[in-house]
Amino acid sequence: MVVMGQWHIDINCDVGEGVGNEASLFPYISSCNIACGGHAGDVDTMRRIVKLAKQHHIKVGAHPSYPDRANFGREVMDISPQELQDSIKDQLKTFMKVLQEEQVSLHHIKAHGALYNQTAKDEALAEIYLDALVPYVTETLLYVPFGSEISKKVQQRGFDVWYEAFADRNYNNDLSLVSRKLPNALIQNPGKVLQHVVSIITEGKVLAVTGEKIGIEAQTLCIHGDTASALEILMYLSEELPNHQVRVQ
Repeated sequence: MVVMGQWHIDINCDVGEGVGNEASLFPYISSCNIACGGHAGDVDTMRRIVKLAKQHHIKVGAHPSYPDRANFGREVMDISPQELQDSIKDQLKTFMKVLQEEQVSLHHIKAHGALYNQTAKDEALAEIYLDALVPYVTETLLYVPFGSEISKKVQQRGFDVWYEAFADRNYNNDLSLVSRKLPNALIQNPGKVLQHVVSIITEGKVLAVTGEKIGIEAQTLCIHGDTASALEILMYLSEELPNHQVRVQ
């Protein structure tokens, strides 16, 4: 978004996943996605991080997943649509109870890991996922990838959306993320992350691993809380983005 000669961007982090670095990261981000029990997290963790987000005036989102703690939600599960919907609803019900008790509003919902990636390319799964969210989407944004199957379904249903791009991940030329099984999946050098995100924000293009620049749109950028250099990246971006007329909001 361009406002008075400046680009404005939201920066989010996936948190509550057992790393324990939220207090360090939160001064540098504007929204967070809190694990709500599917792949990580429990009520105590959710409550602690919601309180911390409130202190830092950070927008709070739910981060539901396949119910697969053993694989950190990063493997596609062979479960029925009803089982998946029941799990997502349970995760969100637990998270909403914490938010209500802490008097914090739900800003957005963002799927985690394999669920995020699969709903991006599987039209039927996107429908199943969105059906589970219906009770929560009246006043809530959905974070989804640009050009994905789920983004099309969200538009059809008239849900509010922010397109998300990944600051610390490389892209294929179809806008899918490079598999974490490959050595070039992550971008961990802060300088390279800066180049990556400035192109996304100011040009509306991302440099794919094929060398092509692909059109992309994003209102929010994710830096994974469990990326080893996450804090270093965020500190560097906070210093350098203003030099590119980019403001985090």
